[in-house]
Amino acid sequence: MPPLPAPLRSIGAACAAVLALAQAPPASASTSGAMSGSGGAVPGSTRSLPLAPLSRDGVPGAVPEQGLRRTGLGRFALLGVVWADPGAELRGRVRVRTRSAVTGKWTGWQDVEAHADHGADPGTAERSARRVRGATAPLWVGASDGVDVRVRAEKTGGRSALPPGLRLELVDPGGDPGETAGEAAAAGAPAGEPPRTALDTEAAIAASGANADIAAFGTTEIPELDRPATEREMTRLQGPSRGKPYIGPRPKIVTRRGWGADESLREHGFVYTKKIKAAFVHHTASGNKYTCAQAPSVIRGIYRYHVKSMGWRDIGYNFLVDKCGRLYEGRAGGVAKAVFGAHTLGFNTDSMGVAVIGSYGTTQPPGAAVTAVARLAAWKLGLYGADPRAKTYLTSGGGSGNLYPKGKKVRLNVLSGHRDGYATECPGKRLYAKLGTARTGAARYQGR
Repeated sequence: MPPLPAPLRSIGAACAAVLALAQAPPASASTSGAMSGSGGAVPGSTRSLPLAPLSRDGVPGAVPEQGLRRTGLGRFALLGVVWADPGAELRGRVRVRTRSAVTGKWTGWQDVEAHADHGADPGTAERSARRVRGATAPLWVGASDGVDVRVRAEKTGGRSALPPGLRLELVDPGGDPGETAGEAAAAGAPAGEPPRTALDTEAAIAASGANADIAAFGTTEIPELDRPATEREMTRLQGPSRGKPYIGPRPKIVTRRGWGADESLREHGFVYTKKIKAAFVHHTASGNKYTCAQAPSVIRGIYRYHVKSMGWRDIGYNFLVDKCGRLYEGRAGGVAKAVFGAHTLGFNTDSMGVAVIGSYGTTQPPGAAVTAVARLAAWKLGLYGADPRAKTYLTSGGGSGNLYPKGKKVRLNVLSGHRDGYATECPGKRLYAKLGTARTGAARYQGR
């Protein structure tokens, strides 16, 4: 009997895992309350606070300004500002300072990137959902318990206004997976079994099962492979190649389980595009004041912000890279599959998005991060026969901010920056300048 196609093997593995979990002994009362499927608390939280007017209405020449100052808050580590209409722009400046939950000292004022330039394609269910909101980029501020924010409109054409419904979003990303697992183990998880935590839900099983064609079920890291092993894996997934396979060695990738994704937050199921013809490079614009050890927390914060605050079905990026060059699985659905993202508005079809965590307008991106982008592109684009040095055509889905009208076939670099398809500074001037290096490196990894 011939082997099942890869997608069916994945589904079968996921179903087997669901059955195994269903037959496992129930979690103890002290740990089951942390499982999202049981209705108990899950790691992390989002607090939404309305902004109040700071300027006087009716005063001639007064520029609209809103803000909020609050102390004694529960801990948060990431913040952003959202508003009701996702089609409206925030034309103005957003500034914030926070109080450290550790030292009690206030930081200096810092700017929040006023535009979250990523998004789902126009006309898709994700974009048209009533819960979707306009938003700034998220900003990582570290453990904080106080905030002071100011949003001031800019004058354009003699007029100035702020979008209605401005709210401050304060995100607590929750503890790291190791901490959660350790707590569960201390509470008495059965001997020889992994601790049952909030990560062990039906949705988490499905997310892990989506990678079952290339990795052991439940793994926190998909291991790297050398070139020959990667080529053998490609043959197993796709059948024998007609010619020489140009694919880079598969890099190590931290899975969603590895960075602690609470799968109950996102929408159920996965959405796919047909293939991967191009990769768009982004930066998260969330600041550079994080350590590599904090990267999973930053990702959990961005995930919460994208889903709970902005109203997307899942985190927008397909992959993320930290400043130390570690790769992370983004949107759920399988790292080797063509998962439909929400990273480059109008060009999400037949593409993938990879975001380097940080802000790279004036800061030089670390070499390790650029290398990681090249290694990821060499492998993932190689799975779909794409040359990272080449050009390709994508059809614009249109939308506000898109550089091209809907339906126009656009010739783009296979490895492009976000700004190549959208009116944005993303991925930052310094990171954008490194894309040539990434293209050359990716082609070399592919053996071209």
